[in-house]
Amino acid sequence: MSQANIPNITPTIAVTPGQSISLIVASIALEELALAHIINSEAEKIQFLLGTLDTGVTPPPVTLPNLLVLNNSVRQTLQTVIKQEMLLQFKLENVLDLVSSPITSPISSVQDDENYFE
Repeated sequence: MSQANIPNITPTIAVTPGQSISLIVASIALEELALAHIINSEAEKIQFLLGTLDTGVTPPPVTLPNLLVLNNSVRQTLQTVIKQEMLLQFKLENVLDLVSSPITSPISSVQDDENYFE
């Protein structure tokens, strides 16, 4: 798998709303790529223990305790990945809501409401 490539952002940032949405979507994509790398490494751990991964290194003997330890480790990692996937889904849904709704200033909408402070 390839390495993630993050764009160069200088300290003087002038970002339009459209650019900010693009940056958020790009950040989601980069996080998804990182999670794919984690899932792939977990699969390789299983393959290594079962002896189906060609590494040139002899894996430890396949025993029930070794399999249970590996299973627990992979399960915990995948649970964490799933939690992160859910957060990324929420983040993407928020971006899609933002794109589909007209952009209004929250301050101007409060100032226009005459009864806001009553």
